[in-house]
Amino acid sequence: MIAESLNIPKAVVFRILKEDLGKRKLCARFVLHCLTPEQREYRVTSCQYIIALADADTNFFKKITTGDENWCCACDPETKRQSSEWVGETSPRQTELKFQRSRIKTMLVNFFDSRGAVHKEFVPEGKNIKCGIL
Repeated sequence: MIAESLNIPKAVVFRILKEDLGKRKLCARFVLHCLTPEQREYRVTSCQYIIALADADTNFFKKITTGDENWCCACDPETKRQSSEWVGETSPRQTELKFQRSRIKTMLVNFFDSRGAVHKEFVPEGKNIKCGIL
């Protein structure tokens, strides 16, 4: 806006702001939302409760189940080593086209506990998964 209103190049405005006026461009840090004092207190209380449960039960962390989701392509190409084969001395060299990532994707949902995978499934296209804390 300064460059347009004064009819000078943006580079000149940047130089003046930076070198002459000692200014720097600072972006605001993105925060999802501001918590009220009550919400902050609730989080602290909840964390203290979880710490107390973990201190009282040595197997506490072994009882936790967590989940994750990953997007997977519909096809998985062979690696260079997987596509190798034994051929004769005079056989022509095998050529392959460069793989283009599939546009068909599906979501894989995994649930784990301390011993490993508990459940995994591919989510059908157009379906949602609803998870909650038990």
